[in-house]
Amino acid sequence: MHKITVNGASIAYDEAGTGSPVVLLHAGIADRRMWRGQLPALAARHRVIVPDLRGYGDSELPPTPFAHHDDVAGLLDALDLPRAALVGCSFGGAVAIDTALAHPDRVSALALFDTAVSGNEWSEEANDLWDELVGEVDPDDFVAGAAGEVRFWVVGPGRQPQDVDPALLAFAQEMDQRALAAELALGAVEVGELTPPAIGRLGELTVPVLVTAGAADVPDISRLADRIAAEVPGAVRLPDVPDAAHLLPLERPEPVNAALLDFLR
Repeated sequence: MHKITVNGASIAYDEAGTGSPVVLLHAGIADRRMWRGQLPALAARHRVIVPDLRGYGDSELPPTPFAHHDDVAGLLDALDLPRAALVGCSFGGAVAIDTALAHPDRVSALALFDTAVSGNEWSEEANDLWDELVGEVDPDDFVAGAAGEVRFWVVGPGRQPQDVDPALLAFAQEMDQRALAAELALGAVEVGELTPPAIGRLGELTVPVLVTAGAADVPDISRLADRIAAEVPGAVRLPDVPDAAHLLPLERPEPVNAALLDFLR
């Protein structure tokens, strides 16, 4: 693990390899460890940088206003990188898209897995699925909260917990407990949002874009990938990956790595 100061905060990151730079941005229910299956594979051809977003994992959260997309550009500044390809999962994908819109000269490509998009609103179907699968959870109970989020996102609505590797579920639960604590702390800090949000600006993206999702994820996620592919000029929409849910790069590293290496080439 390395640490570097970005916009006044100490940001933790892993790094490996040489070549064209690639930054991997983790999901909001995880931290940089979710990319453990990608770091060695991509490092054979690229300089791979895997940060914890501010407040998550081992990165600091000073009580000062900031924006995640500005931190990504600041990380490139701190590492003396003019541009990089951004790879994002879930919330990390939303941060990657926001960075490409706010700092278009700093991003060379976007690869998006089970991505969120800033400004997108969840469907009633997704809300009903949450009520059915999880229900009410005490926001102060990180263990119960993480168990609910893992059931919803990592198992997915079409599978049962026994269908998923128990080691994956345990690792996801541990990461998510830390992520929930991070989100609580972030609630006390002024976090800047992209204005206008990305959901109405996808057509402004001019870099190569790859997008896909896990076939077992919440249906809204696959629909969002379809929308990105329809609205971003030239975007590549890969078929959803079977037997994988929201943490697709962690659950199915082989097809993700193959897609990334081909796309980044």
